[in-house]
Amino acid sequence: MADIPKHEDAFEDVLVQHNLSQLKYNIGKINVGEKGATLDIKVLDNAISRTQHSIRRHADDYLKSVNKQQLVLPAIEDLQKQTLKLYKDQSADVHTSTFTIVKGQIDPMTKDFICFKEKFSWCWSSVVDVLEDLTKLLREFAVPLAKVDGEHLIQICPSSDYGWRKTLSKANLFSLLENKGDVLELVSRPGQRYRGEGGRDVAATRIQACWRRYFNRTSYLCYHRRKKAAEVISLSWLLHYQRCQVKKALQEKRFRQLENYRNRAEHLAANWKHIRSSKRTIIHIPSLFSQSWRQNTRKYDILQNIQITRLCDIRENVEVIYICPMHLGEDILQYYDNFLRRNGADSSTSQDLPCNKRFLILTPEATRNMCLSTLLKYSPCTLKQIKRQIRGKQAYIVGGVGHEDDLEVADELDVPVLGPEPAVSQLHGTKSGGRRIFSEAGLEVPPGQGDVYALNQLHETLAELIAQNIHIQRWLFKINVQRGGRDTAYCDVCHLRCYSWALRRYQHFGPDLWHAVWVQETVMLKYLEEIPEWLIYYTQLAESSRFQSWSEFLKIFLRQGVVEAYPPSENVTHVTVDMLLEPSGEVTIQSWGDQLHGYCHLDIVGSIIPKTSVHLETLHSICMRVAYVCQQNCIMGYVSVGLATFVDHSTMKQKIWGIDLDIGFSDQLAMTQMVLMATGGTLDWHTGCFEVSMPVKEKCSEQELVDSRYAVIGIHMFHSNLSMLYHSMFFKMCKFNCIEFNKKENQGTVFALYDSSERCTIGMAVSEDLQGALVTFAQNLSVIHQEILSSKKEEETNFE
Repeated sequence: MADIPKHEDAFEDVLVQHNLSQLKYNIGKINVGEKGATLDIKVLDNAISRTQHSIRRHADDYLKSVNKQQLVLPAIEDLQKQTLKLYKDQSADVHTSTFTIVKGQIDPMTKDFICFKEKFSWCWSSVVDVLEDLTKLLREFAVPLAKVDGEHLIQICPSSDYGWRKTLSKANLFSLLENKGDVLELVSRPGQRYRGEGGRDVAATRIQACWRRYFNRTSYLCYHRRKKAAEVISLSWLLHYQRCQVKKALQEKRFRQLENYRNRAEHLAANWKHIRSSKRTIIHIPSLFSQSWRQNTRKYDILQNIQITRLCDIRENVEVIYICPMHLGEDILQYYDNFLRRNGADSSTSQDLPCNKRFLILTPEATRNMCLSTLLKYSPCTLKQIKRQIRGKQAYIVGGVGHEDDLEVADELDVPVLGPEPAVSQLHGTKSGGRRIFSEAGLEVPPGQGDVYALNQLHETLAELIAQNIHIQRWLFKINVQRGGRDTAYCDVCHLRCYSWALRRYQHFGPDLWHAVWVQETVMLKYLEEIPEWLIYYTQLAESSRFQSWSEFLKIFLRQGVVEAYPPSENVTHVTVDMLLEPSGEVTIQSWGDQLHGYCHLDIVGSIIPKTSVHLETLHSICMRVAYVCQQNCIMGYVSVGLATFVDHSTMKQKIWGIDLDIGFSDQLAMTQMVLMATGGTLDWHTGCFEVSMPVKEKCSEQELVDSRYAVIGIHMFHSNLSMLYHSMFFKMCKFNCIEFNKKENQGTVFALYDSSERCTIGMAVSEDLQGALVTFAQNLSVIHQEILSSKKEEETNFE
């Protein structure tokens, strides 16, 4: 009870507070008579402030005491209920009271404000604080006129327990206004805040904040971009550095491999005669084509495996390891095993090769559409097996088309390569390179132009060549890296509308004046007009081409192509000569023969051994000149020379053109090795004959007679219906039709099998006299075609 104040009426303190504020306002207007000065009320103002704080503190203490006493004293509880009842009755009697605020200032002398103040003097302390916040807000936004809803103001003050405890939000303050809509419309105008009290400072602060935000954001974005750029540059530089390091390491590795190749080549050249006469092992790797060529070639593995007859390179002192590009079935392995055993060779296809075996077939474990040397490079198990077989023996590699991986395989196996460096092979093993070799050897080459890279260049080259060589009836388009006659296109000049007109001009001027520039210029212009259309509509592709249209062919041709004339004769014979340029410098001719062509005279399907179309001495002279130039250009190993011979109608003499120069082991040479092993014969270069030993039929005679033979070799024989027959059934069918080889008489037919899956491609070799060999060859093809012919299926074949 001691904590309860003695004054029971709480409204007296409120009235005292109001009277003191009113006294402050009135005294400020009193003029002091002394010296005409105005009364200083600062001291009185401080006293009033202290009195207000003291009254508030006592009121707070009083409310706390009342709250405590409410729980224990019934008398005080009744007094509090009467006070609350009085407050509710007074609130209920309040009628709507409004007053105005002009430019954020309240005029205390207005009637509305005085009336409002008198009616709500009992809670004026809370109202004053709200009004201060409201007027400040209106000044800040430069609101010219605002009408305050006094009833709403009184409702908010006690409900929010406002005073020194809580501040109303802007939304609540604006809700006190009767013209809230007009005020909010004014306040929501852009820049309105900067027209009111402290607007310049707020605007300056806002501008500085926006500028700092913009500056910091721009600086951050610039930093972010620079950081990203630095990361990209550093990453690119790191990758570039790593690529340079890898490239440098690869270059050093390639250089080291090249140096090792050259050192081994020097050792091979110095000891070649000893190696040829001693026991040795030959590792055959029949790689084909460049990477771009392989990716677009169908049945690529079968094309590489066509030279499987390299197995027949075994001799008494020669062992053969053949790297096969595809997995062969047991039927093919058994066939070659029996063939080699029957002709005096032991064999094995298992990993555990006994020492007395003389050949081995290995397939790399890597399986991708890559050349064979690359597959072997990524096949460590096969490399280990080869190392085990050649340990302590003389060995060397005979590859196919030159490739950089040949050096790495040779370096891994530590054996020399019987062939030129890959760069030399790629330079001179092309059509353009062959033309350069033939020109240096003094051999005539067909009119033409190499290294064609653009369509306009092709048109201009054709116009010039056709004008200069008016009697050439057909022009060939060859891709520079192709081998043999594959992927060749041709076009006949008879389809040019102006060709007959050009012939009349040629007859008018004569051969002497025709080569003058001023005579050919008008003809060339005519040709240039017609050649683009002529190429599109009249160019034809060879049957063996992997392209389906002229446009597809042209894309590859323009990368590096050769335009070449076809011999101007109806009777053209192509001759292929296989030579071995030995490391010691000697030249050995391995085989020679006339080519067999398909329907379009550009597809090579086989050959006739030995040749019959060119005089032996002339052929020998040409080969020796070409071999000499090849040796001057660091070409070593197997080289295949393609020649075209025909009769020139103007001189009625035989002409020989150099057509192809292929560096590597040829298909014809591989099939020739099979024929020589099957017959036990030899090719005598000096006599130009294929000689076979025949036993004497007389009793008590051990002598042997030597007889001449001719062999017709079918290398690329294809029939789609062969895939319907297993090889065992195929051989039974051939035996039933008497298509077989007679070992006693050394004549008949021998087959070369290339694959076990599709079984569409075979090779054939027939040994007999020339006319009989050709007849037997044609009859065998006809019989096989009739036996496997199907009326329900359209076949693809070159048998007919």
